[in-house]
Amino acid sequence: MSTHIRPYKNILPKIAATAYIDPASCVIGDVVIGEDSSVWPMVAIRGDVNVIRIGARTNIQDGSVLHVTHEGGPLSPDGNGLFIGDDVTVGHNVVLHACTVENSCLIGMGSVVLDGAVIKSGAMVGAGSVVSPGKVLEGGYLYLGTPARQARPLNQREKDNLLYSAKHYVKLKNDYC
Repeated sequence: MSTHIRPYKNILPKIAATAYIDPASCVIGDVVIGEDSSVWPMVAIRGDVNVIRIGARTNIQDGSVLHVTHEGGPLSPDGNGLFIGDDVTVGHNVVLHACTVENSCLIGMGSVVLDGAVIKSGAMVGAGSVVSPGKVLEGGYLYLGTPARQARPLNQREKDNLLYSAKHYVKLKNDYC
């Protein structure tokens, strides 16, 4: 067994055969990673106290941290898993904590998305933004700031870039396999 992909309480991550997991990353526990997705160096994905699900063609870039909330706590008695859809780009040094990122989103470098937040399909979170707990960001818009606020509608070029980025990272991970 690889030391960078390891079980927690006998639950081993399930990783699609076509996914790329860099040996300098760490994937632990109840994690499922979909087809053609990629996890880059120094990423920590820790599905120990709840589940993490990552869709197809999604890329988690260098230095990002993905984690969850346990059941039974005073602020979240049911806990919160982390759910990431298909064709998502998660930029360098992003923290995703117990939230949902739907399909075809981009989470900019250095952003933080907190417990219970939902990033709807087709949304873009600008670099360095913080999405507050429980906040729902509508698709088709750029969000910026701390806390993240709707800045403007995405233009067609930006919308096209959401899928382009995901496709680019599928090609890039194929160079590493």
